[in-house]
Amino acid sequence: MNQNNDRTTKLDDALQSSKLRNDPRVAQAKQLLADAVTEHASSLQVGPAPDNLKDSFADWIDRLTAVRGAPPIWPYLSSGIGRGPYVELADGSVKLDFIGGIGVHGAGHSDLGMLNASIDAALEDTIMQGNLQQNPASVVMMEKLLALATESESALKHCLLTTSGAMANENALKIAMHAAAPADRVIAFRNAFAGRSLAMAAITDRPAYRQGLPLSVAVDYLPFRDLTDPEGSQKLAVKELHQLLQRHPGRYAALWAEPIAGEGGYYPGSHEFFAALCQPLRDHGVPIIFDEVQSFSRTTRPFAFQHYELDQFADIVTIGKVTQVCATLYSEKMKPTGPILSQTFTGSTGSIATGIEMLNRLESHQCFGTDGANAANSQHFQAGLAALSERHPDKISGPFGEGMMVVFTPGDGSFDDTKACMMRMFDVGLLGFVCGGSPTRIRFLPPPAITTKEHIDHALALLEQAI
Repeated sequence: MNQNNDRTTKLDDALQSSKLRNDPRVAQAKQLLADAVTEHASSLQVGPAPDNLKDSFADWIDRLTAVRGAPPIWPYLSSGIGRGPYVELADGSVKLDFIGGIGVHGAGHSDLGMLNASIDAALEDTIMQGNLQQNPASVVMMEKLLALATESESALKHCLLTTSGAMANENALKIAMHAAAPADRVIAFRNAFAGRSLAMAAITDRPAYRQGLPLSVAVDYLPFRDLTDPEGSQKLAVKELHQLLQRHPGRYAALWAEPIAGEGGYYPGSHEFFAALCQPLRDHGVPIIFDEVQSFSRTTRPFAFQHYELDQFADIVTIGKVTQVCATLYSEKMKPTGPILSQTFTGSTGSIATGIEMLNRLESHQCFGTDGANAANSQHFQAGLAALSERHPDKISGPFGEGMMVVFTPGDGSFDDTKACMMRMFDVGLLGFVCGGSPTRIRFLPPPAITTKEHIDHALALLEQAI
């Protein structure tokens, strides 16, 4: 592992912090820890829980249920160690984790590069960073994100780090509404998911997620692209958009768009679809927000808006999950003129350090490009799922999705059928998770920085065992 990284780029070697990082005792400690993790993780293989740990694990799940006020969706408590996409649970079982905390663990579990970055962060003076006090790592992280976002000439010039995807989205909405004031309505897509804060719950097209909550934002919904009728669905969306613009002239503060619908079921967009909607919105002065909290890092380009060649329309973009620390990126014309953006915490020192490591790993793993790892792994995974569907047409339909956002529909697509399939997968050692509705699907988010075809083949074998 490298002792130094670009978190401390151009810091003066005379600083005591530089002397600490370069202290040979730190390098020795890092190597000892790496050796210990490697040794203890090397034997991890998918397998069931031993009988002698089942009672203690059940007690942990009962305690979790008591403090949460509800049981977890599945009995998952990690023991604290893993090996790439494999993770040991506290009951001694080992799972192949192809959901990664819903796309968070982009380098899998117990990754030595992430360990190294975490140690560097632990040596810094504070655990948290914020708008008042930041370390050079924050600057490096923001510069890296903007460099990725502008490599195909988007107008994104500014970046604000934050602690969660929902907060990144809140900041995006504030920026758009501030720029478009007094406009106060939002256009989103049916089946959209933006988060679970009060404003994001209003944008999210799930009535159950707004139960008992006041509607804080007026939202109108457009139909999303339909893969079975791309041309017809595009025409319908454009027609409804013009109707909305005529019905509420000058009232729209933003279009909220996931380039690839995430929680809604992994439905891909396209350049043609989004361009047909974004151009009239641009003509009407409506800011365009691309929500990439889930899609960042999973297509042929770092951002899905780049994958679909929508750079010219990107006014505001949000990211999170795989980047460890979340962020809102925005153009110069969206730059607030008032003090509407400020947070005590913009991220932990550890999340910023591991976020930089994550960006470096996506590059070193050659994830991007039409012949990059994401495209190759997606093609391999999709082909394997298609073969499973041919062998078991009554059990699986699909595959669907885009890039390293892979999904299939179990059985009849009902929630009960899908959840039952997800739990059978869990029992045999494969982690995937539900998404969408009518049909409800099972999604996979393999860790892009480390996934190999061998990992995918193992997941396919476990899935066939589960069905």
